[in-house]
Amino acid sequence: MSTIDNITHMPDPALSFKQAMASFPSGVTIVTTTDADGKWWGFTASSFCSVSMDPPLVLVCLARSAECHPVFEQAERFAVHVIGPEHTDLAVRFATRGADKFGDGDFVADERGIPVLQQAHVVLNCTAHARNDGGDHTILVGRVDEAVLGGGHPAVYFRRGFHTLPLAS
Repeated sequence: MSTIDNITHMPDPALSFKQAMASFPSGVTIVTTTDADGKWWGFTASSFCSVSMDPPLVLVCLARSAECHPVFEQAERFAVHVIGPEHTDLAVRFATRGADKFGDGDFVADERGIPVLQQAHVVLNCTAHARNDGGDHTILVGRVDEAVLGGGHPAVYFRRGFHTLPLAS
């Protein structure tokens, strides 16, 4: 590894890409849905963004290796929750394979049966719009049917840690 003018060059391209992506701050979301039998599923995603205003579309990326991937490949509806720092333990749990993600009762079913974190800073109720190949991930595009706004400070993920941003006055 060499450093020139505050730029770090790593000999391993995969490691340098991973480090570069960890250096990009992003919001933290928890995405939830149900399967055909009504079982709840979810995952944590920091790869999330707005795609379109008309129609209102968002995207979230899900690893193909995730246990819930087959469910989200078939899901017609899902919810994206923008979380705050008080939910970082929940985000870690939803990112952990085999964890009891819904065990603590923080989620309730909405009128569509989708698990919703009522204390989330934002909840986007989505209908599946498209699924695209994203290498080792699937890019899930959802049409936002409803946006529910809460308040508070968002959680930010940066260099493998959670941070907060102050609210503007």
